[in-house]
Amino acid sequence: MEEDDIVVEEDEALTNFLPGGFGKQDKGADVALQFERSKRQHQEKPALDGDRKIEQADKRDGAPRPGDRDNVTLDQDDDEDSEDEEESEEEDEYPTSHELVLKTHERPITSMTLDPSGSRLITASTDCTVKFHDFASMTPTTLRAFKSVDPTATKTSASSETHPVYHVEFNPVSPSSILVISAIPQAKILSRDGEPLAESVKGDMYLRDMHNTKGHISEITTGTWHPTNRDLCVTAGTDSTLRIWDCSVRMRQKDIIVHKSRVAGSAGRTRMTAVSWGSSPQGNSSCLVAAALDGSLVMWNGEGPYNRPTAEIRDAHQRDTWTGGLDISSDGRTVVTRGGDDTIKLWDTRKFKSPISTVVHPSTTSQYPTTAIKFSPTSTSIITGSPTGSLHILNPATLHPEHTTPITPSSPLISLLWHPKINQILTSSANAETHILYNPSLSHRGACDILSRAPKRRHIDDDPTLTTDTSLALTPDILAPNNNHKPLTGLTASGRSRDPRRPHIPLTTPFAKSQPDERHVREHIPLSGMRDEDPREALLKYAEKAEREPMFTNAWAKTQPRTIYADVSGGEEEEEEEGGEPERKKVRKG
Repeated sequence: MEEDDIVVEEDEALTNFLPGGFGKQDKGADVALQFERSKRQHQEKPALDGDRKIEQADKRDGAPRPGDRDNVTLDQDDDEDSEDEEESEEEDEYPTSHELVLKTHERPITSMTLDPSGSRLITASTDCTVKFHDFASMTPTTLRAFKSVDPTATKTSASSETHPVYHVEFNPVSPSSILVISAIPQAKILSRDGEPLAESVKGDMYLRDMHNTKGHISEITTGTWHPTNRDLCVTAGTDSTLRIWDCSVRMRQKDIIVHKSRVAGSAGRTRMTAVSWGSSPQGNSSCLVAAALDGSLVMWNGEGPYNRPTAEIRDAHQRDTWTGGLDISSDGRTVVTRGGDDTIKLWDTRKFKSPISTVVHPSTTSQYPTTAIKFSPTSTSIITGSPTGSLHILNPATLHPEHTTPITPSSPLISLLWHPKINQILTSSANAETHILYNPSLSHRGACDILSRAPKRRHIDDDPTLTTDTSLALTPDILAPNNNHKPLTGLTASGRSRDPRRPHIPLTTPFAKSQPDERHVREHIPLSGMRDEDPREALLKYAEKAEREPMFTNAWAKTQPRTIYADVSGGEEEEEEEGGEPERKKVRKG
């Protein structure tokens, strides 16, 4: 066999392992390729009921259909081309052509917020955590949160209670503070980095008049910030109250609004389900709108007084259905609500009596109470989700869908957000995914910055399934403790665990459960070492020193009398030696 006849098969794995060349490698990012990979696949919109009826009628009449290639004419080709052009124009109008998916939670995401600059994303979930994402530090291969906070974890033990987080929102005027609403009677203010700044007070649950309470007495459902005042926020609770807080003095209650339900048998109380605080760009006062479980929709003057509402609609939605979606347009003239009675209604604040438009839309508030509906930044569109996981962009005048695109099939969309500065739409769903929709030609920063960076070379430590948390692992120091060596892995400088859920267990004696150890007694109890000594021996060891160097009797050393003892006769000594007792002198009886 000659050498030319030898054929060597190429090993793809070996080829990928070996370097392709020598010298400095180019680590630049192929931005166009990464944008192309993130482009969403085009999916046809589901046909409406009217379209199905028209199509069925055409089939019965024998009219040519687009699917019948034998009946296709030149006019039909022109119609199809025009439809394709209209669809492409719709895609260019809305930033939904590309998407970026973040999966950092384990349970449904209930709320999310972006700071005014669009650089930091915060998400809240029913897994009782709040995740912080920074777009400036993320790459296409490192889509993860840089911090996770449990706002309700107050005790450093594994048995501490945790509650789902319902709402998070950046302060629109001062993005250094974040309002966090959990399933507890107290709202919290966190800093931009997740550090607690303030907490509201819990009210007295035994008081009947809510005007006399200093805080919510039951669970808070939602809240929001004042649109122009950085120090004011409002919270809505299940105790039939709206409370306005002044955050400049550690969340002091400024005003309280008690909503009196008119439903028979409710004792004048109901649950507040949604609240929104909008302002008017014409310089007029802001308006405060809230929805309740009894189906009512109430509006107050945003600047007060709050004694009586400016308008109230008792039957805005069906009674005992949860109205979770509520938003006010940027001009403050229209209000949109999404109720649990499978309807979306549009209201006019200047004529707050009956809805302008009403459409039927399936609701998911029975399972996810925070299902949202939002206006676009310019109030020219309304976005909302569906139980099937599709994003609906509605016309604000007729509430009919102008654009529908599937996001998470078979998983309902819960929270939505259309950021005005970066022009990107963010959606969160029940499958714990956050989708960032964008268009490279219309959107700015945000997801575009992430995909414009070079992917980070993945390390084995980047895969959480292949790594182990050393703070929770069993080490030889735990199995065989050594007093001279203290492991520092997973511990602070004081020896406590870095995990806030794990309690600090000090080194104790076998009797530590019933009594303090010897070291504690010796260090904290004065003269505790004398309890194990014989008092007679403790005094006699100072006898020679006291005789040589008298301290208390030195002043009478020269005048101290000599001790004289009585002499005992020999007969008495013999009697004592024999075991008898000496005869005692008889006392004379006088």
